[in-house]
Amino acid sequence: MEQGRVVMKCKVKKKAEKKFRQGYPLILAEDLEQVPTTQDWVTFLDSRGQYLATGYLSPQNKGAGWLLDFSQRELDEAFFVEKMTLAKEKRQPYYLDEGTSAFRLFNGEGDGVGGLTIELYQDFAVFSWYNETLYHKRQLLVNAFQQVFPEVVGAYEKIRFKHADLPESQHLYGADAPEPLLVQENFVNYAVYLNEELMTGIFLDQKEVRGRLAEGLASGLRVLNMFSYTGAFSVASAMGGAVATTSVDLAKRSLEKTREQFRINGIDPLTQKIHVMDVFSYFAYARKKDLTFDLIVLDPPSFARNKKQVFTVQKNYGELVADSLSILADQGLLIASTNAANLSVAKFKKSVEEQFQLAQVRYRLLEEQRLPGDFTVNPAFTEGNYLKVFIYEIKK
Repeated sequence: MEQGRVVMKCKVKKKAEKKFRQGYPLILAEDLEQVPTTQDWVTFLDSRGQYLATGYLSPQNKGAGWLLDFSQRELDEAFFVEKMTLAKEKRQPYYLDEGTSAFRLFNGEGDGVGGLTIELYQDFAVFSWYNETLYHKRQLLVNAFQQVFPEVVGAYEKIRFKHADLPESQHLYGADAPEPLLVQENFVNYAVYLNEELMTGIFLDQKEVRGRLAEGLASGLRVLNMFSYTGAFSVASAMGGAVATTSVDLAKRSLEKTREQFRINGIDPLTQKIHVMDVFSYFAYARKKDLTFDLIVLDPPSFARNKKQVFTVQKNYGELVADSLSILADQGLLIASTNAANLSVAKFKKSVEEQFQLAQVRYRLLEEQRLPGDFTVNPAFTEGNYLKVFIYEIKK
Protein backbone atom coordinates (compact mmCIF):
# COMPACT_ATOMS: atom_id res chain seq x y z
CA MET A 1 0.00 0.00 0.00
CA GLU A 2 1.41 3.43 -0.99
CA GLN A 3 1.97 5.64 2.03
CA GLY A 4 -0.08 8.51 0.63
CA ARG A 5 -3.22 6.48 -0.04
CA VAL A 6 -6.28 6.52 2.22
CA VAL A 7 -7.56 3.02 2.90
CA MET A 8 -10.03 3.56 5.74
CA LYS A 9 -13.07 5.72 6.40
CA CYS A 10 -14.31 6.80 9.80
CA LYS A 11 -17.50 8.65 10.73
CA VAL A 12 -17.48 11.69 13.02
CA LYS A 13 -20.29 12.30 15.50
CA LYS A 14 -22.54 15.23 14.65
CA LYS A 15 -21.64 17.18 17.80
CA ALA A 16 -17.97 17.28 16.72
CA GLU A 17 -18.53 18.39 13.12
CA LYS A 18 -18.59 22.13 13.79
CA LYS A 19 -15.18 22.34 15.44
CA PHE A 20 -13.59 20.27 12.69
CA ARG A 21 -15.14 22.43 9.97
CA GLN A 22 -13.56 25.42 11.71
CA GLY A 23 -10.14 23.80 11.35
CA TYR A 24 -9.73 22.24 14.78
CA PRO A 25 -7.12 19.51 14.19
CA LEU A 26 -7.15 17.29 17.29
CA ILE A 27 -9.35 14.19 17.26
CA LEU A 28 -10.66 12.84 20.57
CA ALA A 29 -12.03 9.32 20.92
CA GLU A 30 -15.44 10.68 21.86
CA ASP A 31 -15.61 12.59 18.55
CA LEU A 32 -15.93 9.36 16.55
CA GLU A 33 -18.62 6.73 16.11
CA GLN A 34 -15.86 4.16 16.55
CA VAL A 35 -12.08 4.31 16.85
CA PRO A 36 -10.51 1.70 14.57
CA THR A 37 -6.90 0.59 14.98
CA THR A 38 -4.94 1.46 11.85
CA GLN A 39 -1.62 2.96 10.81
CA ASP A 40 -2.97 4.10 7.43
CA TRP A 41 -4.35 7.51 6.52
CA VAL A 42 -8.04 7.88 7.28
CA THR A 43 -10.86 9.74 5.55
CA PHE A 44 -13.21 11.25 8.13
CA LEU A 45 -16.86 11.57 7.14
CA ASP A 46 -19.56 13.76 8.65
CA SER A 47 -22.76 12.35 10.12
CA ARG A 48 -24.32 12.28 6.62
CA GLY A 49 -21.42 10.31 5.18
CA GLN A 50 -19.90 13.27 3.33
CA TYR A 51 -16.16 14.05 3.25
CA LEU A 52 -15.00 16.15 6.20
CA ALA A 53 -11.20 15.78 6.45
CA THR A 54 -8.22 13.48 6.05
CA GLY A 55 -5.84 12.52 8.82
CA TYR A 56 -4.79 9.62 10.98
CA LEU A 57 -5.53 7.84 14.24
CA SER A 58 -3.02 6.97 16.94
CA PRO A 59 -3.30 7.10 20.74
CA GLN A 60 -1.11 9.78 22.29
CA ASN A 61 -1.02 12.10 25.27
CA LYS A 62 -3.26 14.68 23.62
CA GLY A 63 -5.97 12.55 22.03
CA ALA A 64 -6.75 9.90 19.45
CA GLY A 65 -5.31 11.43 16.29
CA TRP A 66 -4.97 14.48 14.04
CA LEU A 67 -6.66 15.97 11.00
CA LEU A 68 -4.14 17.07 8.37
CA ASP A 69 -6.19 18.17 5.35
CA PHE A 70 -9.68 19.46 4.62
CA SER A 71 -9.57 19.47 0.81
CA GLN A 72 -9.40 15.78 -0.19
CA ARG A 73 -5.74 16.00 -1.17
CA GLU A 74 -3.63 12.86 -1.20
CA LEU A 75 -1.28 12.74 1.78
CA ASP A 76 1.77 11.94 -0.31
CA GLU A 77 5.32 13.29 -0.38
CA ALA A 78 4.27 16.38 -2.33
CA PHE A 79 1.74 17.22 0.40
CA PHE A 80 4.42 17.15 3.10
CA VAL A 81 6.95 18.99 0.93
CA GLU A 82 4.42 21.81 0.71
CA LYS A 83 3.93 21.84 4.49
CA MET A 84 7.69 21.86 5.09
CA THR A 85 8.24 24.62 2.51
CA LEU A 86 5.67 26.89 4.15
CA ALA A 87 7.22 26.20 7.54
CA LYS A 88 10.68 27.13 6.27
CA GLU A 89 9.39 30.39 4.81
CA LYS A 90 7.92 31.34 8.19
CA ARG A 91 11.33 30.81 9.86
CA GLN A 92 13.26 33.17 7.60
CA PRO A 93 13.68 35.80 10.37
CA TYR A 94 15.47 33.17 12.46
CA TYR A 95 17.73 32.15 9.60
CA LEU A 96 18.67 35.82 9.22
CA ASP A 97 19.38 36.29 12.96
CA GLU A 98 23.18 36.13 13.25
CA GLY A 99 22.98 35.63 17.01
CA THR A 100 20.72 32.57 16.96
CA SER A 101 21.42 29.14 15.46
CA ALA A 102 18.85 26.97 17.27
CA PHE A 103 15.10 27.22 16.73
CA ARG A 104 12.05 25.13 15.89
CA LEU A 105 11.68 24.39 12.19
CA PHE A 106 8.32 22.62 12.30
CA ASN A 107 5.78 22.88 15.11
CA GLY A 108 3.29 20.04 14.78
CA GLU A 109 -0.31 21.11 14.28
CA GLY A 110 0.83 24.75 14.08
CA ASP A 111 2.48 23.87 10.76
CA GLY A 112 -0.23 21.45 9.70
CA VAL A 113 0.99 18.06 10.92
CA GLY A 114 0.05 17.28 14.51
CA GLY A 115 2.29 14.68 16.12
CA LEU A 116 5.66 15.85 14.78
CA THR A 117 8.05 18.62 15.78
CA ILE A 118 11.46 19.32 14.23
CA GLU A 119 14.14 21.55 15.73
CA LEU A 120 17.33 22.93 14.22
CA TYR A 121 20.61 23.02 16.12
CA GLN A 122 23.27 24.58 13.88
CA ASP A 123 23.37 22.18 10.89
CA PHE A 124 21.52 19.32 12.60
CA ALA A 125 17.83 18.53 13.05
CA VAL A 126 15.98 16.74 15.85
CA PHE A 127 12.69 15.04 14.99
CA SER A 128 10.22 14.30 17.81
CA TRP A 129 7.56 11.68 17.07
CA TYR A 130 4.55 11.76 19.38
CA ASN A 131 2.65 8.70 18.19
CA GLU A 132 3.19 5.38 16.51
CA THR A 133 1.22 5.99 13.31
CA LEU A 134 3.24 9.01 12.26
CA TYR A 135 6.43 7.20 13.23
CA HIS A 136 5.32 4.29 11.02
CA LYS A 137 5.20 6.79 8.13
CA ARG A 138 8.36 8.64 9.10
CA GLN A 139 10.28 7.87 5.91
CA LEU A 140 7.66 9.75 3.90
CA LEU A 141 8.08 12.81 6.13
CA VAL A 142 11.87 12.54 6.31
CA ASN A 143 12.06 12.38 2.51
CA ALA A 144 9.95 15.54 2.28
CA PHE A 145 12.12 17.24 4.91
CA GLN A 146 15.34 16.42 3.07
CA GLN A 147 13.97 17.94 -0.13
CA VAL A 148 13.14 21.21 1.63
CA PHE A 149 16.09 21.33 4.04
CA PRO A 150 19.05 19.87 2.06
CA GLU A 151 21.44 22.01 4.09
CA VAL A 152 20.77 19.93 7.22
CA VAL A 153 23.75 17.56 7.41
CA GLY A 154 22.42 15.10 9.97
CA ALA A 155 19.37 14.32 12.09
CA TYR A 156 18.32 12.58 15.29
CA GLU A 157 14.92 11.42 16.46
CA LYS A 158 13.14 11.31 19.82
CA ILE A 159 10.44 8.71 20.45
CA ARG A 160 7.88 10.45 22.65
CA PHE A 161 5.38 7.62 22.84
CA LYS A 162 5.59 4.32 24.67
CA HIS A 163 7.16 1.54 22.63
CA ALA A 164 9.00 -1.41 24.13
CA ASP A 165 11.33 -1.91 21.16
CA LEU A 166 12.37 1.67 20.42
CA PRO A 167 15.01 3.76 22.20
CA GLU A 168 14.08 7.24 23.45
CA SER A 169 16.71 8.77 21.18
CA GLN A 170 18.68 7.64 18.16
CA HIS A 171 20.56 8.84 15.10
CA LEU A 172 18.23 9.19 12.10
CA TYR A 173 20.40 10.06 9.09
CA GLY A 174 23.51 11.83 7.90
CA ALA A 175 26.49 13.05 9.90
CA ASP A 176 26.94 12.66 13.65
CA ALA A 177 26.77 15.85 15.71
CA PRO A 178 29.67 16.63 18.04
CA GLU A 179 29.05 16.24 21.79
CA PRO A 180 28.49 18.79 22.96
CA LEU A 181 27.26 20.78 19.98
CA LEU A 182 27.56 24.51 20.64
CA VAL A 183 24.67 26.65 19.46
CA GLN A 184 23.91 30.34 19.87
CA GLU A 185 20.77 32.10 20.99
CA ASN A 186 20.70 35.88 21.35
CA PHE A 187 24.55 35.74 21.03
CA VAL A 188 24.77 33.50 24.12
CA ASN A 189 26.36 30.05 23.74
CA TYR A 190 24.61 26.86 24.84
CA ALA A 191 25.93 23.28 24.89
CA VAL A 192 23.44 20.74 23.59
CA TYR A 193 23.51 16.96 23.25
CA LEU A 194 21.31 15.74 20.43
CA ASN A 195 21.35 12.04 21.29
CA GLU A 196 21.08 12.13 25.07
CA GLU A 197 17.66 10.82 26.16
CA LEU A 198 14.62 12.97 25.25
CA MET A 199 16.05 16.41 26.05
CA THR A 200 18.81 18.30 24.27
CA GLY A 201 19.82 20.60 27.14
CA ILE A 202 17.80 23.68 26.23
CA PHE A 203 14.08 24.40 25.85
CA LEU A 204 13.80 26.51 22.72
CA ASP A 205 10.34 27.86 23.56
CA GLN A 206 11.91 30.14 26.21
CA LYS A 207 14.27 31.91 23.79
CA GLU A 208 12.55 35.29 24.09
CA VAL A 209 12.55 35.25 27.90
CA ARG A 210 16.24 34.32 27.91
CA GLY A 211 16.71 37.06 25.35
CA ARG A 212 15.27 39.66 27.72
CA LEU A 213 17.69 38.51 30.42
CA ALA A 214 20.64 38.56 28.04
CA GLU A 215 19.67 42.02 26.82
CA GLY A 216 19.92 43.45 30.33
CA LEU A 217 16.74 42.76 32.30
CA ALA A 218 18.96 41.14 34.96
CA SER A 219 21.73 43.75 34.77
CA GLY A 220 23.08 44.57 38.23
CA LEU A 221 20.72 42.09 39.91
CA ARG A 222 21.10 38.98 42.07
CA VAL A 223 19.23 36.23 40.21
CA LEU A 224 17.69 33.02 41.56
CA ASN A 225 16.81 30.40 38.94
CA MET A 226 14.52 27.68 40.33
CA PHE A 227 14.06 24.33 38.53
CA SER A 228 17.15 25.42 36.65
CA TYR A 229 17.74 22.26 34.54
CA THR A 230 21.01 23.13 32.69
CA GLY A 231 21.08 26.71 33.93
CA ALA A 232 20.07 28.46 30.70
CA PHE A 233 18.24 31.32 32.46
CA SER A 234 21.22 31.74 34.79
CA VAL A 235 23.73 31.93 31.95
CA ALA A 236 21.55 34.40 30.02
CA SER A 237 21.30 36.53 33.18
CA ALA A 238 25.04 36.46 33.77
CA MET A 239 25.73 37.40 30.16
CA GLY A 240 23.24 40.22 30.55
CA GLY A 241 25.07 41.73 33.51
CA ALA A 242 23.67 39.99 36.59
CA VAL A 243 26.00 40.47 39.56
CA ALA A 244 25.31 36.95 40.87
CA THR A 245 23.28 33.90 39.87
CA THR A 246 22.01 30.98 41.92
CA SER A 247 20.69 27.88 40.15
CA VAL A 248 18.62 25.23 41.96
CA ASP A 249 17.50 21.87 40.60
CA LEU A 250 16.96 18.46 42.16
CA ALA A 251 18.58 16.51 39.29
CA LYS A 252 22.21 15.62 40.04
CA ARG A 253 23.25 16.10 36.42
CA SER A 254 22.22 19.77 36.59
CA LEU A 255 25.44 20.61 38.44
CA GLU A 256 27.91 19.67 35.70
CA LYS A 257 25.52 20.69 32.91
CA THR A 258 25.17 24.18 34.40
CA ARG A 259 28.90 24.51 34.97
CA GLU A 260 29.46 23.62 31.33
CA GLN A 261 27.07 26.34 30.14
CA PHE A 262 28.97 28.96 32.11
CA ARG A 263 32.37 27.73 30.93
CA ILE A 264 31.53 27.88 27.22
CA ASN A 265 30.56 31.53 27.71
CA GLY A 266 33.85 32.40 29.37
CA ILE A 267 32.40 32.56 32.89
CA ASP A 268 34.11 30.69 35.73
CA PRO A 269 31.33 28.48 37.19
CA LEU A 270 32.95 28.78 40.62
CA THR A 271 31.84 32.44 40.63
CA GLN A 272 28.20 31.30 40.45
CA LYS A 273 26.15 29.29 42.96
CA ILE A 274 24.67 25.96 41.85
CA HIS A 275 22.64 23.80 44.25
CA VAL A 276 21.42 20.26 43.67
CA MET A 277 18.42 20.16 45.98
CA ASP A 278 14.66 20.35 46.15
CA VAL A 279 13.45 23.89 45.47
CA PHE A 280 11.16 24.01 48.51
CA SER A 281 14.09 22.94 50.69
CA TYR A 282 16.15 25.72 49.13
CA PHE A 283 13.52 28.32 50.00
CA ALA A 284 13.75 27.20 53.65
CA TYR A 285 17.56 27.28 53.47
CA ALA A 286 17.54 30.79 51.98
CA ARG A 287 15.22 32.09 54.68
CA LYS A 288 17.41 30.54 57.38
CA LYS A 289 20.49 32.22 55.90
CA ASP A 290 18.68 35.55 55.34
CA LEU A 291 19.40 35.39 51.60
CA THR A 292 17.49 37.71 49.28
CA PHE A 293 17.33 38.04 45.50
CA ASP A 294 16.44 40.85 43.13
CA LEU A 295 15.05 38.60 40.38
CA ILE A 296 13.56 35.12 40.74
CA VAL A 297 12.72 32.82 37.83
CA LEU A 298 10.01 30.21 38.44
CA ASP A 299 9.74 27.82 35.51
CA PRO A 300 8.81 24.39 36.91
CA PRO A 301 7.81 21.31 34.95
CA SER A 302 4.05 20.73 34.84
CA PHE A 303 4.56 17.68 37.01
CA ALA A 304 7.44 16.66 39.27
CA ARG A 305 8.00 14.18 42.06
CA ASN A 306 10.57 13.87 44.81
CA LYS A 307 10.79 11.54 47.82
CA LYS A 308 8.47 13.71 49.90
CA GLN A 309 5.82 15.13 47.58
CA VAL A 310 4.28 15.44 44.13
CA PHE A 311 4.33 18.87 42.49
CA THR A 312 1.79 19.99 39.91
CA VAL A 313 1.49 23.49 38.50
CA GLN A 314 -2.28 23.55 39.02
CA LYS A 315 -2.06 22.74 42.73
CA ASN A 316 1.33 23.98 43.87
CA TYR A 317 2.42 26.99 41.80
CA GLY A 318 0.97 29.36 44.37
CA GLU A 319 3.28 27.87 47.01
CA LEU A 320 6.26 28.68 44.79
CA VAL A 321 5.15 32.29 44.49
CA ALA A 322 4.56 32.63 48.23
CA ASP A 323 7.99 31.17 49.01
CA SER A 324 9.61 33.44 46.41
CA LEU A 325 8.09 36.54 47.97
CA SER A 326 9.63 35.56 51.31
CA ILE A 327 13.18 35.88 49.86
CA LEU A 328 12.61 38.55 47.21
CA ALA A 329 14.22 41.94 47.81
CA ASP A 330 11.98 44.81 48.89
CA GLN A 331 11.89 45.84 45.25
CA GLY A 332 12.39 42.98 42.83
CA LEU A 333 11.28 41.10 39.73
CA LEU A 334 9.48 37.79 39.48
CA ILE A 335 9.32 35.78 36.25
CA ALA A 336 6.38 33.39 36.58
CA SER A 337 6.28 30.76 33.84
CA THR A 338 4.47 27.53 33.01
CA ASN A 339 4.17 25.22 30.01
CA ALA A 340 1.03 23.52 31.36
CA ALA A 341 -1.30 23.38 28.34
CA ASN A 342 -4.34 22.47 30.44
CA LEU A 343 -4.05 25.64 32.55
CA SER A 344 -5.57 28.76 31.01
CA VAL A 345 -3.78 32.09 30.91
CA ALA A 346 -6.43 33.62 33.18
CA LYS A 347 -6.23 30.86 35.80
CA PHE A 348 -2.45 30.90 35.86
CA LYS A 349 -2.34 34.68 36.21
CA LYS A 350 -4.93 34.51 38.99
CA SER A 351 -2.96 31.84 40.90
CA VAL A 352 0.11 34.11 40.85
CA GLU A 353 -1.59 37.38 41.71
CA GLU A 354 -3.62 35.84 44.54
CA GLN A 355 -0.33 35.23 46.33
CA PHE A 356 0.69 38.87 45.83
CA GLN A 357 -2.58 39.96 47.37
CA LEU A 358 -2.25 37.55 50.31
CA ALA A 359 1.27 38.85 50.97
CA GLN A 360 -0.02 42.44 50.65
CA VAL A 361 2.71 43.49 48.25
CA ARG A 362 2.35 45.99 45.45
CA TYR A 363 2.85 44.51 42.01
CA ARG A 364 2.86 45.59 38.39
CA LEU A 365 2.82 43.34 35.34
CA LEU A 366 5.69 44.50 33.15
CA GLU A 367 5.50 41.94 30.33
CA GLU A 368 3.57 38.92 29.14
CA GLN A 369 5.25 36.38 26.87
CA ARG A 370 3.71 33.51 24.92
CA LEU A 371 5.30 31.11 22.45
CA PRO A 372 7.92 32.65 20.13
CA GLY A 373 7.28 32.93 16.40
CA ASP A 374 9.03 29.70 15.45
CA PHE A 375 6.52 27.79 17.60
CA THR A 376 3.73 28.43 15.12
CA VAL A 377 0.22 28.13 16.58
CA ASN A 378 -2.89 27.03 14.70
CA PRO A 379 -5.48 29.77 15.43
CA ALA A 380 -8.20 27.10 15.58
CA PHE A 381 -6.23 25.24 18.27
CA THR A 382 -5.50 27.84 20.92
CA GLU A 383 -4.38 25.26 23.51
CA GLY A 384 -1.35 24.77 21.27
CA ASN A 385 -0.09 28.12 22.60
CA TYR A 386 0.80 26.48 25.89
CA LEU A 387 3.58 28.75 27.19
CA LYS A 388 2.58 31.46 29.64
CA VAL A 389 5.16 33.84 31.10
CA PHE A 390 4.50 36.91 33.26
CA ILE A 391 7.22 39.30 34.38
CA TYR A 392 6.20 41.24 37.50
CA GLU A 393 7.72 44.13 39.39
CA ILE A 394 7.16 43.64 43.12
CA LYS A 395 7.38 46.28 45.87
CA LYS A 396 6.97 45.26 49.50
